[in-house]
Amino acid sequence: MLERFGMENSKPSPVPINKGEKLSQSQSLRNEIEREYMKAFPYVSLIGTLMYAQVRTRPDIAYVVELLERFQANPGMEHWRAAKKVLGYFQRTQDYMLTYNKSDLLEIVGYSDSEFAGCPDSRKSTSGYIFLLAGGAVSWKRSKQKMTAASTMEVELLACYDAVTQAI
Repeated sequence: MLERFGMENSKPSPVPINKGEKLSQSQSLRNEIEREYMKAFPYVSLIGTLMYAQVRTRPDIAYVVELLERFQANPGMEHWRAAKKVLGYFQRTQDYMLTYNKSDLLEIVGYSDSEFAGCPDSRKSTSGYIFLLAGGAVSWKRSKQKMTAASTMEVELLACYDAVTQAI
């Protein structure tokens, strides 16, 4: 993946996105000059590649991939910079893999969480869950909620509902 996007010598990053970083539509392209400039960058292709990795084996990038995929129709330079940072994270963590522990007790453990009004453009919340079996992730998802929640309790309940329906 790093070679495909010319990032094999990129600076390794300890995190896929900086703490507190917000990406929004206001950072998208605003005129034809910017659009022409951005054509040189394979943003959509990179996001598709990151989505594939996230869905298959990398739950650690679910947050940032869901965030970056919102801007595929009109990415700006800040979005491209953030996507490249994920590649820097891959540079540092390319040996990471899903691992499972041998155990006589196979217990499924699930977690859910949400971010109230985390999208600066729509004020919609995001939620996610992860399920572990034998110490390794077996199912995970992060997505922007379809409706605008009125409170943190509401968004936490929606996140819990998504996790429970997956568990069943």
